[in-house]
Amino acid sequence: MQCNIDARGKAIRLLSGLCCLVAGLLTLVFGGLEGVPVIVGACLLIGGGFMAFEGWSGWCVVRAMGFKTPV
Repeated sequence: MQCNIDARGKAIRLLSGLCCLVAGLLTLVFGGLEGVPVIVGACLLIGGGFMAFEGWSGWCVVRAMGFKTPV
């Protein structure tokens, strides 16, 4: 995997990934009280983990497929 995003893109992906991870954990912990399905929390954790990986490694899967992203 070759780095295909700049420092700004790395920061945005890492921060959004960490936010999704926190939201996923909160959804799993408090989801039963609000009626939010567990699958939503699991999807947030998986997606957030992948976004954090993209930010940490500097590799974006969408850019690797040839799409141009604004960040």
